[in-house]
Amino acid sequence: MHYYFSEKSITKNLIHELKYKNNEDIGLFFGNWLGEVLANNKEFSKIDCIVPVPIHAKRKRKRGYNQVTKFGETLSKHLNIPLVEGVLIRNLDTITQTRKSRFERFNNLEAKFEITDNSILKNKHILIIDDVITTGATIEACAKELLKSTGIKISILAMAYTD
Repeated sequence: MHYYFSEKSITKNLIHELKYKNNEDIGLFFGNWLGEVLANNKEFSKIDCIVPVPIHAKRKRKRGYNQVTKFGETLSKHLNIPLVEGVLIRNLDTITQTRKSRFERFNNLEAKFEITDNSILKNKHILIIDDVITTGATIEACAKELLKSTGIKISILAMAYTD
């Protein structure tokens, strides 16, 4: 994570363009930028696959895409690591987390994710990717579910973060 997401930042504007205004090229931008930076990082050469934080199928139909897919596809090309979509799903549709307190965010994500195929993940080093990490509740919920697979190691990467 290299970009800070704050109320009046350019990063917030970019992420909102990506998420709410159909501008998937923003994911391409972040993927190219971070992909080039990380391509020479030895730690990233040890990763077996990239797993995006999923959005619920209903939200994906409405929006037309998962906002981190282009980001993941572009990272995948730069790092020569496969993007694995569909192995982790969001099984409950929740309202946006943006206006919730930290406590509400953590409570809202319990048991919202599910692994569809443990065999794909067994003994893998997984890079979980997301757009913005605020409290870490979403990443933690995804990691808890992924850790149900045998021999998993997890790393995380986001386009931006908040405090």
